Amino acid sequence: MKEIGDAEQIHRYLNQYALDDVFPSSLRQHLALYRFEPEEALCTQGEVPGFIFFLMRGKVKVFTTSADGNTLLVNFTSPLGVIGEIECLSEMENLNTVSAVTPVEAVGFHKRWLQLYREEVPFLQFMLHLVTEKFYNKSVSLSFNLLYPVEVRLASYLLSVTTADHAIVSTASLKDMANLIGTSYRHLNRIILSLCKMNLIERSRGTLLVKDRKGLEAAAGRNIYENGERKEYS
Repeated sequence: MKEIGDAEQIHRYLNQYALDDVFPSSLRQHLALYRFEPEEALCTQGEVPGFIFFLMRGKVKVFTTSADGNTLLVNFTSPLGVIGEIECLSEMENLNTVSAVTPVEAVGFHKRWLQLYREEVPFLQFMLHLVTEKFYNKSVSLSFNLLYPVEVRLASYLLSVTTADHAIVSTASLKDMANLIGTSYRHLNRIILSLCKMNLIERSRGTLLVKDRKGLEAAAGRNIYENGERKEYS
């Protein structure tokens, strides 16, 4: 995590996502801009959170780890995702691990300032909206997404971790990928072979290449791991 001293960029982000009226002016002096590199954790499951982050650029992966070390993908989050608000409001440990998929920029503040401004009505309404939405989406993703066929889960995962400009995924951790989408390593390999035969992806030494993004989108039906972007709140 790298803190960037750029008050103008923070102002531009707040304006871009219609957050000018959400943050009390007194809280804005405590906002900072943070940058995370791919694979860097914004928060780690089981740790005590220190910050609330508002995702302004990039994409993060949210996953949970069981006591025996197995991981399960919850979802991918894009702007305007918020990280740490449930745990900081309830004074709980982090429920999940959140790591950057792409370079990420987030506006955040330390949780000690939350106690001073949590009664501000616009800010409180905003936070309650986020918490309600997050619990609903998490309930859907953890219970409903596993009912989808593995083909849909894999297609959705590949769509989430690639872009039109960067369509390659490493196969060095296929076992981790299988765990994340809730299937076996053997079955994952069968589905990869099936998608290769459909000419949607190509498997080379150490990589998977998304050859037909639109075809992969059609195979997924919809990306079950992403809820879409939220541009503003009224």
